Amino acid sequence: MPKKVLVTEPLAEQGLEILRQQTEAEVRLKLKPPELKAIIGDYEALVVRSETKVTADIIEAGKKLLVVGRAGVGVDNIDVEAATRCGVVVVNAPTGNTISAAEHTIAMMLALARHIPQAHAKLKSGVWQRSDFMGTEVRGKLLGIIGLGRVGSEVARRAQGMGMRIIAHDPYVSPDYARNLGVELTSVEEVLRRSDFVTLHMPLTSAAKSFIGANELGMMKTGARLINCARGGLVDEEALYQAVEQGKLAGAAADVFSQEPAKDNILFKSDHIIVTPHLAASTDEAQVGVAIDVAEQVVAVLGGQPARYAVNAPLIPPETMAVIAPFMGVAYKVGKLVTQLIEGQLQSIRINYEGTIADCDITALRASTLRGLLESVSEERVNIINASLIAQSRGLKILEQKSVQCQNYAGLITVEATTSAGGTTVAGTVLRDEVHIVKVNNYWLDLVPTGGYFMFCDHLDRPGLIGAVGMLTGKADINISSMQVSRLKARGPALMVLALDEPLPETYRQQLLATPDIYTAKVVKL
Repeated sequence: MPKKVLVTEPLAEQGLEILRQQTEAEVRLKLKPPELKAIIGDYEALVVRSETKVTADIIEAGKKLLVVGRAGVGVDNIDVEAATRCGVVVVNAPTGNTISAAEHTIAMMLALARHIPQAHAKLKSGVWQRSDFMGTEVRGKLLGIIGLGRVGSEVARRAQGMGMRIIAHDPYVSPDYARNLGVELTSVEEVLRRSDFVTLHMPLTSAAKSFIGANELGMMKTGARLINCARGGLVDEEALYQAVEQGKLAGAAADVFSQEPAKDNILFKSDHIIVTPHLAASTDEAQVGVAIDVAEQVVAVLGGQPARYAVNAPLIPPETMAVIAPFMGVAYKVGKLVTQLIEGQLQSIRINYEGTIADCDITALRASTLRGLLESVSEERVNIINASLIAQSRGLKILEQKSVQCQNYAGLITVEATTSAGGTTVAGTVLRDEVHIVKVNNYWLDLVPTGGYFMFCDHLDRPGLIGAVGMLTGKADINISSMQVSRLKARGPALMVLALDEPLPETYRQQLLATPDIYTAKVVKL
């Protein structure tokens, strides 16, 4: 008997045809939450776009539900945690709109360069006025791309076809990948200072909120232009408006906004800022692409096959889970700490598995490590299905090594990251059912990353230094909940780790770095 699939939002006919060929697909639009909850128990699959809210109670009511498909990228309208808890696979279509988003970025850039919307509006109002709309060629100009993932890479390819030079910032792609793409990798500051056009293609995380603010806009060349077709929260809209109106920037273009639907946004008030209502993925081809992607994956999951873009992890056999489950959190925390400690361009990752875990299939541990490393920079959610694919798409070299021998611990996961600035090593284990970070570079310690902020300070072991650090955090009114110091020898190199109740403000961190014999001071969140 064919599985039943419920489609609650408009889906391109090509996707529906795939579903109809192998399942019993039913389209029921504009269902209210109580209506959906009342009928979902009859279906093995649910396909939605962005309007249907797939809440925990709806998932729990879907007693037969095996898969929820999102015809698009974001899954904010789906309770992924509840789905995982109920054994429901969630799939999305992160690549179907890549080309459309890249082309919209190029369209916005050209519209900026030639004042097309403004000239159009003026002529439609009955005024023939050419002198106010003197444009600029993009040929020979320098395009700065922040975020060289799928969309950013496609933007680079198209810009090169128009004779532009490309620089980019993305610490999580390999230099070889960028070189093959014809792109020069550099710092964010260099991208901002040198570029004639800057375009953003990065995910929105808590760390990236207002990534482009007044300070960053001040770094940009006078007369440069900014384009954001990625996420609204990446840009401080008030600061961007001021930068354009005061003449620092020649113009800007935005397809996304901090609050959507956007009907009253400060960017609308400037004649030099082009705006569109989140249209980057609004093409016939993109809608067909995401429909086909999600339909094929739904059919695959219903047939017992893995999905290409599963948002949550599939079931792990109980005998394997019993051994590796405690180390999933270790792998994730170690990866998350590494990504916050490294400097320079990431080149390769080595993961060492020691002890009891070395005898197991470590696919899930690798995925957890890569998730910790990449989730703050990847456009897609990193999971057991796509972790290696995402790392591969960024040209990262992932090396793995196993050893059943492990001194001092039943099991140990060590991640060694090599960058253009050197190497960073973090190791972790499980003790008393808790994650413990036990090594950072050459220093052995015992850190329980239970949440909150930690400050890592490389310093010279000398009398009075710990007191100086304590006085400075006290001055900042930041409470230290715990502290560890590991040293290689007396009055030699040492590492101090402070657990802080709140993040240390940047002004105080700079004061700390100005303290004699303190070499680094990095605040991380675990």
